[in-house]
Amino acid sequence: MRFISLRTIGFTLALAFAALASGPASAAQDVAYASVGNETSIPFGWMEFCQRYHNECDASGVAADVNLTEKALHEIRQVNAWVNRSIEAVSDMDHWGVVDRWDYPMDGKGDCEDFALLKRKMLIERGFPRQALLITVVRDQQNEGHAILTVKTNAGEFILDNLTDEVKPITRISYRLVKRQSQEDPNVWVALGPVAAPVYASR
Repeated sequence: MRFISLRTIGFTLALAFAALASGPASAAQDVAYASVGNETSIPFGWMEFCQRYHNECDASGVAADVNLTEKALHEIRQVNAWVNRSIEAVSDMDHWGVVDRWDYPMDGKGDCEDFALLKRKMLIERGFPRQALLITVVRDQQNEGHAILTVKTNAGEFILDNLTDEVKPITRISYRLVKRQSQEDPNVWVALGPVAAPVYASR
């Protein structure tokens, strides 16, 4: 069984960066955001996670977006790829013997929520604003529930998904958006509507 120390993830990630680099990053053309609705139900998995990791559910601070420089996008891509390649995808039932549990994949195994939580933690530790890193619940093409990480930036929203190493603008995903954390408070969840029409950024 493989074990991952969160304290050493930054060092391990730094060693992996050279191998994972996929060329210079550039901001996407389409600047688009999901339509945010009213408050909605909080996933049980998140509430239980917060009971175990109180500090990870801190509601202090103000809403902030990521300033999407080439360096920032490059780091986002590297974190997404490193986690995807380092964690073995297993269901909560196979892993924990329960239907749903959100946790860090400390033993190198986890499901979609665990991938998203680890990416969120690693990006926070690299200086990205917590309020811009939003766990998001979606429905896939088979109407199955799935969790991804939304990174809200001044150049639109980007999706980190354990099913692909590509960091996609929110306009390019095939999922139906359901809900996600509020930027103002990670313990408040808001319903999501369709993505608003993109505004094309000038170079």
